[in-house]
Amino acid sequence: MITFALSKGRIFDETLPLLRAAGIEVTEDADKTRKLILPTDQPDVRVVLVRASDVPTYVQYGGADLGVVGLDTLIEHDHHWQDAAGLYVPLDLKIAKCRVSVAVREGFDYAKAVRQGARLSVATKYTGLARDFFATKGVHVDLIKLYGSMELAPLTGLADAIVDLVSTGSTLKANHLVEVERIMDISSRLVVNPAALKLKGDRLRPVLDAIAGAVGPRA
Repeated sequence: MITFALSKGRIFDETLPLLRAAGIEVTEDADKTRKLILPTDQPDVRVVLVRASDVPTYVQYGGADLGVVGLDTLIEHDHHWQDAAGLYVPLDLKIAKCRVSVAVREGFDYAKAVRQGARLSVATKYTGLARDFFATKGVHVDLIKLYGSMELAPLTGLADAIVDLVSTGSTLKANHLVEVERIMDISSRLVVNPAALKLKGDRLRPVLDAIAGAVGPRA
């Protein structure tokens, strides 16, 4: 049995065409079922639905053979993800593209605060990534861990700034926030359990090759 770990939402939706290219069709609608294990038209392939932040853990520890995860989540899971034991990351799938950015409320002079060496309070769920970014800039920050509704933090005075995913920027604009610095571009990666690749290589490799072919040439 091959187990593919996915999270609901944009990554799931944008992974489906890649699975189809590998001859795998998920036979139940993830949005219309409470099931966490979804069958496919291949009797030896199933999809498990987990939180995005849990995908690397499931793959690393063998709960899934492979999965799809955003680079932001991968970095937060392990800053040394490229060398992490138990995780093979062969492919940038070029899907679910966005960016991690710093945003502040309208009217807050971020550049001046940084220039004057002010200590900033920053709300984010990406504490590791944010810590590294501000450390390289020499900016002193107090990090506040949040799990959602990040835009509220500057509006309520909880934080001076946020570090969060930005796609179109419309959510920031609707909440009177301004993107002031781009930290990094994000896309989703295919992650594979190395032990599974050895034990199930005859079945897994054609799937990986088909997905790679559907993604197209590497940039």
